Amino acid sequence: MDPANPAVPGLLSNGRLEVTGRIVSASNATLLCRVTGDGLQADCVYKPVRGERPLWDFPHGTLAGREYASYLVAEAFVTDGERPVVPPTVLREGPFGPGMVQLWIDTDDGHDLVDVLAPGDVPAGWLTVLRARDGMGEPAVLAHADCPELQRMAALDVVLNNADRKAGHVLPTADGAVFGVDHGICLHEDDKLRTVLWGWTGRRLPGGLVDAVAHLRGRLDDGLCTRLAEHLTRRELRALSDRVDGLLAQPEFPAPSGYGPAVPWPAF
Repeated sequence: MDPANPAVPGLLSNGRLEVTGRIVSASNATLLCRVTGDGLQADCVYKPVRGERPLWDFPHGTLAGREYASYLVAEAFVTDGERPVVPPTVLREGPFGPGMVQLWIDTDDGHDLVDVLAPGDVPAGWLTVLRARDGMGEPAVLAHADCPELQRMAALDVVLNNADRKAGHVLPTADGAVFGVDHGICLHEDDKLRTVLWGWTGRRLPGGLVDAVAHLRGRLDDGLCTRLAEHLTRRELRALSDRVDGLLAQPEFPAPSGYGPAVPWPAF
């Protein structure tokens, strides 16, 4: 189903969920489902709270709420005519209790936007993130495309303080859109930005992204903070506001903080 279809949120919230499979490679319980209702159906991902594995730095049982909060932020991080980077997401009861339900995104598997390549195989125009050597000692490069859709995702990750932007969480579609998924470890009060999208470090945000940050600032002041407070602490909300204000005051992509790893592992 098209993520822009206005019926999607209602279907995800109220439709009947039927588990059809499981993503076994996921760290937490991640179930594939079919949701049906009012003559409509769609594939979706269901992550029950009870399937979350404890983390040392994020309060247990909060990841589903952070996924939903990230969607709310992404929904406000837009300008006219754009769609959110995060697919439609809701919190609801499911077969295994309350959890996050998100529309499944069909990807264009032949159109990678992030990759590890031999130095001579990096496509023209791509941006290098780091250079390393593979398990055989051969040189390798982590790089990503330089396109507006991916750049907007990178800017949103700064706002969300995304601690886990892996390449596998970047989903290009056949119609040219790019969606980001797996936002359970976002919106912490401490600086935890870990991403494969460091290629624009030090560059100024384009005007459209500055407008998106300003639009988010207005939404935060106009009730969004109240909705987010159901899922985040006061300190986390304050840190979110500070990151937004910081980008408005200095509209450029930041460099890694130097505290902890800058790239998630595994990168994919």
